[in-house]
Amino acid sequence: MKNLLIAQSGGPTVAINATLAGIITGACVSGGIDKVYGALNGIQGVLNDNFVNLNELILDTQCVDLLCQTPAAALGSCRFKLSNPEEDDSQYKRIVEVLQKHNIGYFIYIGGNDSMDTVDKLSEYLVSHNVGDIKVVGAPKTIDNDLAETDHCPGFGSAAKYIATTFAELERDCSVYDIPAVTIVEVMGRNAGWLTASSALARLNGGRGPSLIYLCEKAFDIDRFVEDVKEEIKKHPDVIVAISEGIKDENGRYISEVNQSGATDMFGHSYIAGAAKVLEQVVRERIGCKVRSIEMNLMQRCAAHLASATDLSESKLLGMHAFQCAMEGMTGVMASVQRINDNPYEIIFRRVRVKDVANKEKTVPLDWITPDGHDVTPEMMQYLKPLIKGEVNTKYKNGIPEHIVIFKNGIDNKIDN
Repeated sequence: MKNLLIAQSGGPTVAINATLAGIITGACVSGGIDKVYGALNGIQGVLNDNFVNLNELILDTQCVDLLCQTPAAALGSCRFKLSNPEEDDSQYKRIVEVLQKHNIGYFIYIGGNDSMDTVDKLSEYLVSHNVGDIKVVGAPKTIDNDLAETDHCPGFGSAAKYIATTFAELERDCSVYDIPAVTIVEVMGRNAGWLTASSALARLNGGRGPSLIYLCEKAFDIDRFVEDVKEEIKKHPDVIVAISEGIKDENGRYISEVNQSGATDMFGHSYIAGAAKVLEQVVRERIGCKVRSIEMNLMQRCAAHLASATDLSESKLLGMHAFQCAMEGMTGVMASVQRINDNPYEIIFRRVRVKDVANKEKTVPLDWITPDGHDVTPEMMQYLKPLIKGEVNTKYKNGIPEHIVIFKNGIDNKIDN
């Protein structure tokens, strides 16, 4: 029998390990896999022949359950872009060499846009070089919820639940004083405002939620922002503003660039955090009231204590579906979610060509943003609500949630090469 290799890539999430658990579960019950390996640090772990034997680390269903409640990428992650094989195929030759050395017949890569680019390039290379005994399948992941060809992405629902909860709690905290005060909260989202939109869910139990919500899909006007804040202060002294970190002006310039160096990562993405701090200074100078900025940063993607049960369940099932795609001999595909109904909420799992996903971004439809540009519509709320449903029965130890650590242990338990 052939062996299975799994790797994780890109930004961690609360649910990426649930997808890993689903793949492992599928392999265990199928009877068609000999060994299940994990590559440490994504595709770099493949290039470096840096594997762990997951059969020896995930020993029983209790380990699988613990894996599901563990945030971040248990196998480690990377942000690594494969070269264009037509210009330099040395990386691909190395990957094939390593996979064949370990008798890998199936490689499942869990990740977002850039990871699906890796799946696309590698699967195309294998097909074009007649390497038919290795199948490459993608499993989606990203809190940004910006992958094409899927209704939503694993990790997004849990991040949305954390954001909605945090805004509801902030509202309680900010409402205790009667002096004008503005709180500007920066939410992750470079070019897609799904996460920022989820702040509106803070209104579900009767709260006011954020007074103003600005997504990165619409051009941001600082003068209009100042006037919007002034109007809100007239209605109530405590104003909470939700902004996407990637808000841009009409010329496409990030608002945060006032505080940025212009540096980019290896994929050409600008480092863009800091928009809330810029707007804090604007409010202080032009309105003069008490103002603070909050950057939610990593907390929104690692808050497993507030995970959505729907998110974790679907993420695990998507992992099982990705494994099934591989076992059926498919390659160059990604497991995805199709929504059938909102009320009651129903989905099915399907597979899509990874070529239709790689390097594409699914942004918020403009008609799901209110005409005034600073709120979301009922259609957005209907889309979001099912994704945060359900609470996870988290296992605690010594008063805090218990987690499984594969990556750290894996340093000492790597398979002998």
